[in-house]
Amino acid sequence: MEMNRRSLLAAGTAAAIAPLSRARAQANTIRIGVLTDMSGTYRDNTGPTSVAATREAVAEFGTSHGFTIEVLEADHQNRPDVGSNIARQWYDQGVDLILDVPTSSVGLAVNQIAKEKSKAYINVGSATADLTGPQCGATTLHWAYDTYMLAKSTGGAMVRAGGDTWFFITADYAFGHALERDNTNFVRGAGGRVLGSVRTPFPGTTDFSSFLVQAAAARPKVIGLANAGADTANCVKQAAEFGITRRGIKLAALLLFVNDVNGIGLQTAQGLVCTESFYWDTNDKTRAWTQRVVRRTPTNYPNMIHAGCYSAALHFLKTVAAMGVPAAKASGLDLINRMKATPSEDDCFGRGVIRQDGRRLIPSFLFEVKSPAESRGPWDFYKLLQTTPADEAFRPLSEGGCQLART
Repeated sequence: MEMNRRSLLAAGTAAAIAPLSRARAQANTIRIGVLTDMSGTYRDNTGPTSVAATREAVAEFGTSHGFTIEVLEADHQNRPDVGSNIARQWYDQGVDLILDVPTSSVGLAVNQIAKEKSKAYINVGSATADLTGPQCGATTLHWAYDTYMLAKSTGGAMVRAGGDTWFFITADYAFGHALERDNTNFVRGAGGRVLGSVRTPFPGTTDFSSFLVQAAAARPKVIGLANAGADTANCVKQAAEFGITRRGIKLAALLLFVNDVNGIGLQTAQGLVCTESFYWDTNDKTRAWTQRVVRRTPTNYPNMIHAGCYSAALHFLKTVAAMGVPAAKASGLDLINRMKATPSEDDCFGRGVIRQDGRRLIPSFLFEVKSPAESRGPWDFYKLLQTTPADEAFRPLSEGGCQLART
């Protein structure tokens, strides 16, 4: 009987200690959830390589800071309802940061959840500039690029080169609408004209032939592709098959990644201009960092979204270490404000600042895709045309309509 009582007491003590130990472990664990496109149109441009870049940031940050780090991943399937449900569940389960979230409709939906729960959210993959404009949130940051930056760099360059009449082929959701809007403003501001536009269903469109024929029939100097990923690649390939560029019409790939060029091939993509804020072959640091990531994703090179996931995650972890885990976990608002107040620095983007509206300021680079004869080997795709400094690349703070700019 005595042994039974002792056994029961020991069992009761162990049962009490186990939840306590788990609670202490959870309190000392920082969780980053990478919410991305693992299977759809934007898989190569985000997806597994975004996860790999985030894990590289964790590895570089190291294990000597007194807390553990977990990286979760999920596929939002380019659906706002799926993305919102995952975000809500993650935050309720103690995820401290949601990262990446390509597809602007999903990115804006997750932004609302982050506002509601006052939790940290760093969007890298969505392009819409509304995330630092009318839809800005006090706990949201926007990293790497946006539609205003793309329009100013790529669209602006095309207009200056004589492309003063445009027709847009636009993905029919928040990203495509924002990209068409921002490019239209730059075209008209430079004295150009928009002859028309056509909106293509997203996702699921693979045959763009009828849209390309409609665009060419308007006889613009430039067809603006306000889409991304596989949609852009299909448009470029099909435009080549129809001989559209041989008629003297230029294609403006308003969001093109090095991964898209790899899929299209230099023979077809040569001469396209595009804007990115990161290119793997820029300097010794970007080349070394790229090799570290490519060990994790040997068939895919990183672009500005992947570099942004790394950069944002590293700055987040440095800020957590500076604040202390209890303070960082207690308030998403305090955490994001501390990130804004602290300059970020990493191997991909160098040193930079974050504005009141959540915009991380980064230089933008206008590239031209090389010809096969100019390329020195695999993934050697870009030649630099011009650089826009960080403080000029993005929409001025006073023009975005973000309420945080007025506080």
